[in-house]
Amino acid sequence: MLKNKEQQKVPNVTFTLRANDEWTTRTSDEIFSDKTVVVFSLPGAFTPTCSSSHLPRYNELAPKLFNNGVDEIICMSVNDTFVMNAWAEHQNADSISFIPDGNGEFTDGMGMLVDKAAIGFGKRSWRYAMLVKNGVIEKMFIEPDLPGDPFEVSDADTMLNHINPSACQTSAIVVFSKPGCPHCKNAKALLNEKGLTFEELEVGKDVNLTMFKALTHADTVPQIFIDGQHIGGSEALAAHLN
Repeated sequence: MLKNKEQQKVPNVTFTLRANDEWTTRTSDEIFSDKTVVVFSLPGAFTPTCSSSHLPRYNELAPKLFNNGVDEIICMSVNDTFVMNAWAEHQNADSISFIPDGNGEFTDGMGMLVDKAAIGFGKRSWRYAMLVKNGVIEKMFIEPDLPGDPFEVSDADTMLNHINPSACQTSAIVVFSKPGCPHCKNAKALLNEKGLTFEELEVGKDVNLTMFKALTHADTVPQIFIDGQHIGGSEALAAHLN
């Protein structure tokens, strides 16, 4: 039975990490004392849901979480430090701290250690997220106890909505841009000023010119889309947001 441990202290564990080719440690006390920390724990590094959705979205929303009082965002898994380091490098998730719970001590102390021997994983973490303030668990989002690997409530958007509902963004924004373009710079500055996150696609790098023209029916950058609607350039964006 997966137990909710809200209002309890996190387990007291020493984590062993490899950094700069040297062994080092971080303790629960060092991570959580006098800080507000978001933890999301998942079954394994490099696994599909973890790599495609869970981790990237926390990294994407990290600036908003930090702006709303979060000091650190921890990604935890029952994996060794070498695996976690490789995954961190692969994901380019610079805003996330990767903590290997290699022995499963923290996860076991949380009551979240589950048997995934049927798929060759051995003991792993159930998927969950929590908000911890000064070592005490304020809120937990535990995935439902269903077969497989449910992913419904431990996501970054749910966490941000708990911390500050007004900070949540429901719109998906894409900006097509080119390096050195002043109008692109203005459009991105406007989105940042409004507190809106966006995906930037660089023409010539992320998409080729033919694809850009086919998608936007335009020859100039930037071109902005919001929830699939083509807004246009920087001036059109300013008009749309005002």
